[in-house]
Amino acid sequence: MKFRKKPVVIEAVLWTGKNLKEVSNFLPVNGKWWMKDGSLLNVKEQFQPIIIETLEGEMQVSIGDWIIKGIKGEFYPCKPDIFKETYEFVQEN
Repeated sequence: MKFRKKPVVIEAVLWTGKNLKEVSNFLPVNGKWWMKDGSLLNVKEQFQPIIIETLEGEMQVSIGDWIIKGIKGEFYPCKPDIFKETYEFVQEN
């Protein structure tokens, strides 16, 4: 059997290592995330991976990865090559 993924619009932000404020505004206030070195997220710019709490447990978001907000409000990282193959930009009206 073969299946096609349903078209679903998601929200996502790219972790560049320079956009910590954007990422912290994107992730849920009551969520759990921190810098890989163990420090809590703050507005200080950090060029390192971050760790986010996902439905599958703690996952690392490396610089260049996308953070996706799923259809049920869950968050998870996505490698850039998979993101490019799976998603396309949606122009908002």
